[in-house]
Amino acid sequence: MRPASFRSFLSRPITYCLSCGQLKQRLASLSLASLVSLGLGGCSTVHSLKYHLFGPTAHDVNSPQSGLVVADEPQAALVGRDVLARGGNAADAAAATAMALSVTLPSRASLGGGGACLVSRPGHAPETLTFMEEPGNSAPAARTSGSREARLADGVSLRPASVPMLPRGVYLLQDRYGSVQFNDIVAPAVVLADQGVTVSEALAQDLAAVKGPLLGDPALAEIFQRRDGGILGAGDQLVQKRLGAFLTRLGLVGVGDLYNGVLGSVFVTQADLAGGALTSEAMRRAVPGGSKALHARRDGWEGLFLTPPADGGLGTAMAWARGVPAEAAVATWRSSGQQGYDAAQNFLENGQVTGGSLPPLPASTSFVVADGHGMAVACALSEDNLFGTGRMAGSTGVILGASPVLYPKPMITGAVLRDRNGALRGVVAASGQNDAAQAAADALNAITAGTAVGQPTSSGRVNAIICAHGDTHSCTGTADARGHGLVSSAQPH
Repeated sequence: MRPASFRSFLSRPITYCLSCGQLKQRLASLSLASLVSLGLGGCSTVHSLKYHLFGPTAHDVNSPQSGLVVADEPQAALVGRDVLARGGNAADAAAATAMALSVTLPSRASLGGGGACLVSRPGHAPETLTFMEEPGNSAPAARTSGSREARLADGVSLRPASVPMLPRGVYLLQDRYGSVQFNDIVAPAVVLADQGVTVSEALAQDLAAVKGPLLGDPALAEIFQRRDGGILGAGDQLVQKRLGAFLTRLGLVGVGDLYNGVLGSVFVTQADLAGGALTSEAMRRAVPGGSKALHARRDGWEGLFLTPPADGGLGTAMAWARGVPAEAAVATWRSSGQQGYDAAQNFLENGQVTGGSLPPLPASTSFVVADGHGMAVACALSEDNLFGTGRMAGSTGVILGASPVLYPKPMITGAVLRDRNGALRGVVAASGQNDAAQAAADALNAITAGTAVGQPTSSGRVNAIICAHGDTHSCTGTADARGHGLVSSAQPH
């Protein structure tokens, strides 16, 4: 599907179903009366699922390894690995990993946030998918509030939220490049939310960092507070029944329902009760963007990078190709006011970096995926603040991302490296606020030099896949040890 058709296509809900019995059983678990108002009379017994995560699937018998997933949170990486092992491609695995992260690392990857992904496939032009809310699309109350916390008439403090871009972005990624049904991508996240996950070291660190304000919100305290009154820690159990119901609805009815349907009305109402200042109009206008990937060559290597508005990719590109400090490059780009692929590519090749720095940037997380056929995906996700607004959209279970009007744009970066023969040699994504773009560039430098991708000396955190000889069946992965991430290798079932 071409970029011009994004808006019309993404505005339509998915209409496929399981069987009527299966659908009714799943809908019976939803806690909101408004979420069970689907008409079931026209549902047939036709099964549209050509792939099921927990059942037998075909796999490529000629592929000794289905691929790799490297992510900051181990349980999400395992979900992506399972998708690869059961026949899904890198886009399927990336979409499933992102949805799982919304459950296992909601401090940085809530459904209320957004991000960007770089997709590279053999024989196709690399592309960037960006699903980050821009300030111009924010609700009027968010644009005019003037402060991060104003007071509403009913006494609820106003904390403007971002439009939830992650669901539409993940759907677009999987629909354009994936090979399985969207409901199968969502299904593992439903199980994780409904049955519970073990709090990882990655999530435990984030919970400890903001435990006071977080437990001040009753809805968040309900899921993140232990019985003794403390915050959940590593090894504790995290159950999110409401989020599981919300994800179930997304998987069965489609993401269009969140932006144009009943689920969207529920979400806006619940978000506004939490001071989110969202509108249905802002939800409808929230459409992901697609463009060509930035590209640069150096010493026979070709680097492919995320395109602005994911401008961390531009910073990584300039640091790798031209040796300029990545943060200074991004600061110069942002101050120039330029936009779009053509301007960014020209800036990469000819722009003068004047120096400067950025204010402290929001928290993010990243992951990378490669499959046995050479497809690679690099993604970074953010809520524009750790735990977004620090509030939940009530009965939906979704943590609200923070409005970009009131917070700086996060440093979203990802890159793919190919050699002079076009073979995949590396996939890199990074987090770590201001240092993310430089950390990704340093990792690319290590790959081109044939040295190990070490732990950055800065706060940047890198997830990388390295294919030393351009052979995708022998790639290895590395996760930054400080991020408590996981390298997960998939073997076909």
